[in-house]
Amino acid sequence: MQNLVATLSRLPTTPRLPAVFIGHGNPMNAIEDNTYSRSWRELGERLPAPTAILCVSAHWTTSGVTMVNVKERPQTIHDFGGFPAELYAQQYPAPGAPHVARAVIDMVRSTPVEPDVEWGLDHGAWSVLIQMYPEADIPVFELSLDLARSPLAHFAIAKELKRLREKGVLIIGSGNIVHNLGMLAQNVRPYDWAVAFDAHVADALERRDFMAIVDSGSLGPVARLAHPTPEHFLPILYAIGVADESENLNSFNTSFELAAISMRSFVLS
Repeated sequence: MQNLVATLSRLPTTPRLPAVFIGHGNPMNAIEDNTYSRSWRELGERLPAPTAILCVSAHWTTSGVTMVNVKERPQTIHDFGGFPAELYAQQYPAPGAPHVARAVIDMVRSTPVEPDVEWGLDHGAWSVLIQMYPEADIPVFELSLDLARSPLAHFAIAKELKRLREKGVLIIGSGNIVHNLGMLAQNVRPYDWAVAFDAHVADALERRDFMAIVDSGSLGPVARLAHPTPEHFLPILYAIGVADESENLNSFNTSFELAAISMRSFVLS
């Protein structure tokens, strides 16, 4: 506990920053001018300026360990295939935030958090941030998703990070509320199960019933179709886990892509 108090005391106290979830969708949103990229630019302009950003991305997963990146200069990771050369040429040279990342190690007590110097910024982070903060001048670091842990365990980790919001840190979860790549289809309406799962999360958010989101697996086949694998769902739990039930909700990008990806995003403040 003494280490934690000392660590937090070294971070300046600021007005509480919002908690954000971004449905990031197609990596091409990083370079295209569309509804999503414009909304991300507007969000970056509207939010209070952070001193650092913690991004919990669907695209950094681990098994049996939670890691936090402590690099001074995280590299831009192009973790996708089959896209135009222009997308691979993109770089997001934001500095890291090792001092804040190491604070996370002290803050999280529900599971050990290990420092990492191998990862960087995957497209779940940089494809959004390149639109929100194109100058790449705000320090950014990532926390991994341990797929061996339950949704409730991830929610518990997030709750332990809540104090970072009062230390100038903008916490962003980046995934998708519905994400089933195997069921993508063009020129069709969103599937009934996709609409049902998205509506479940939207309704729980409106009621600030965060545990209903944590327990979304109870929806059975609807939940399994919405998330055949959990990595795009888990970042939602970090956005709600660092928030209070009394906070205001602003939802945006409440649409579907290719019938099986929900782009719904939200800010709690």
